[in-house]
Amino acid sequence: MSFVLHVDAARWRAAQDAAAARYPGVVPVVKGNGYGFGRDLLCAEAGRLGASTVAVGLYAELGPALDAFAGDVLVMEPFRARVHDDLARLDARQQADAGRGVHTVTSAVDLEALREVAPRARVVVEALTSMNRFGAPVAEVADLAHRADAEGVTLHLPLGTGHVEEISRFVDAAPDVRRWYVSHTSPGELAELARRHPGRELLPRVGTSLWLADPAAHEVRAHVLDVRPVGKGEHAGYRQRPLAPGHVVVVSGGTSHGVAMESPASAATPRARAVAVVEGLLEAAHRVTSPFTVGGRRVRFAEPPHMQCSLLSLPAGGAVPSVGDTVPVRMRLTTAYPDAVELH
Repeated sequence: MSFVLHVDAARWRAAQDAAAARYPGVVPVVKGNGYGFGRDLLCAEAGRLGASTVAVGLYAELGPALDAFAGDVLVMEPFRARVHDDLARLDARQQADAGRGVHTVTSAVDLEALREVAPRARVVVEALTSMNRFGAPVAEVADLAHRADAEGVTLHLPLGTGHVEEISRFVDAAPDVRRWYVSHTSPGELAELARRHPGRELLPRVGTSLWLADPAAHEVRAHVLDVRPVGKGEHAGYRQRPLAPGHVVVVSGGTSHGVAMESPASAATPRARAVAVVEGLLEAAHRVTSPFTVGGRRVRFAEPPHMQCSLLSLPAGGAVPSVGDTVPVRMRLTTAYPDAVELH
């Protein structure tokens, strides 16, 4: 357990509590890698917050979430007959758990297929928003919700604000639907929607703003596994790249932990595009800055990270760590798979 996410439990939970207060009726999202904390831990935290429902991303996450959480589990991935029919046949498991699994549908065809394999499946309808990913068009939502005897409608919105009018179009088009699950909607927008649509239950699905609300409450740390001095012209690694004088530092943490596994940058501004160009040039020159901080400064990879460890190039003159020391790692927790999560 040498690549560890350390969590200040009191501070982390205080941030959760503050976020939950801003989002009444919150449906915590516990999908994927559990935002670095792991889905089981987040399910336990959702229970601590008093949530009645959590949301997972995939059918493969449904069973473990039912085991880890006592309430309802909403699968946000829409049911597709040719993709999920075998998984839906496990609905007997859901019924044994008091029918706590909730499916998402976007079309009459998939609804009929779901009813064939899981006649008693609980259902919500997803509507097609400007996100343009999954969903039924606005003109079809009311009819599909009626045919499905749906418990509600879900709306997945783009990042940012300015969603009130778009959400209102769907609510107005389906006046008989009482429960609406919404994502990426600010507390102010929720308050305005409640004012405009009295009698509707607006349930915010929240992940990042709940679990990662206070970045200072958690830190990934890696152990130093080896340190050795190197001179000019020496080489290291699989690719035998030349090293600058100083030290090679071997640290825990590699691609299996999500190190250097970044999603494509949006580069939406001139500055962001310039940064992307510079980073590309540095990568071409084998001078990539790592996410590891040694001696108070970010250091470069000696070569791309290995599966479970990384080789770092520490220039001469810097503070040299010892084997067994820990160094902080700056990385996105949504792509992190630590060996362990320790709450302090």
